[in-house]
Amino acid sequence: MRAAVFHGNRDIRIEEVPEPTLGPGEVLLRVRATGICGTDASEFEVGPRMFPVQEPDPRTGHLGPMVPGHELAGVVQELGAGVSGFEIGDLLVSGAGISCGTCDRCIEGRTNLCERYTTVGLQRDGGLAQFVSVPAATCVRAPEGLSADAAALGQPMAIAVHSMRRGEARPGELALVIGVGGIGAFLTYALAASGVRVVAADLEQARLEAARALGARLTVRPDLVDVAATVRAELGEPDVVYEVTGTEAGLSTALEIVRRGGRIVIVGLHDRPSSVDLRALTLAETNLIGTNAHVCGADLPEALRLLAARAEPWDDVAPVALSLDRLVEDGIEPLAHGRSTRIKTLVDPWAERTRPTRMDPDQERADVA
Repeated sequence: MRAAVFHGNRDIRIEEVPEPTLGPGEVLLRVRATGICGTDASEFEVGPRMFPVQEPDPRTGHLGPMVPGHELAGVVQELGAGVSGFEIGDLLVSGAGISCGTCDRCIEGRTNLCERYTTVGLQRDGGLAQFVSVPAATCVRAPEGLSADAAALGQPMAIAVHSMRRGEARPGELALVIGVGGIGAFLTYALAASGVRVVAADLEQARLEAARALGARLTVRPDLVDVAATVRAELGEPDVVYEVTGTEAGLSTALEIVRRGGRIVIVGLHDRPSSVDLRALTLAETNLIGTNAHVCGADLPEALRLLAARAEPWDDVAPVALSLDRLVEDGIEPLAHGRSTRIKTLVDPWAERTRPTRMDPDQERADVA
């Protein structure tokens, strides 16, 4: 099969590799679409930091070149020993995160904090290939009426759902989302669909326009206006702020604007420690909340429900699916250098050339036939 194989820093090769073998409890998927994200771009540009290509991963044992891709949807080709509940031909979405099910955090239901947590496409071969094997426990069947391309947005939408829940945003409350790239855009939609009033802040006008289409009531550009003053004047002080950029500027804005007794959810990963005025945080009783990945059993089904519930197609968020041959030049490198014009970029490992996304399942079936 053809696959994108990461060998090291700035070294992804499109190669012929053996099809994956199935372990107990796993399913073999014929990949229909896989999304790329900032982690993939970061590993390419400055890694390897997470990909176990130089030292073996202590949990999976993987060592050496590996296939990235942790946002994927595919059709069941084969069922491993002990797998039930799925059938050959089912369209599945993998949440990618693998938990042990027996540690204290797993027993609490917080599988994303599992002591032995690993991820398909980060610590073992992933979905930037024509076939991938994944644990059945990470998979959810796509809802009827959801195309494979739209289903491939399920994993990042699940991260947005988990972040939203961590902030305990309630209908009627005001939420500010700082940074509306991939996760921020899905977070905007999830919040708005839950009855939360949403303000979106970003430096790129095209992203703000997409945020409006996804339900934001107000959009602001920090390079053009004072975010705190503008939001206060228009809608008041946010009850909850989601900081998705992973920047000092974003954190500073969140701390400045959130109401007394409000919540700040740190979604974006910061590369270095940040300085926070803990005295001010304490006196205002501000809740500072972390969020990590998603809880597959709780967040992925809701993510797929939200994707299927949107009346409009998702091609404003993910307009094209690249071929593997265009992955680096048209996908990874623009994302790594901040030049990508798409909120999400999908890859079709079977495509001979870049194609428009198929967000209508009826059209998708016709194209495949």
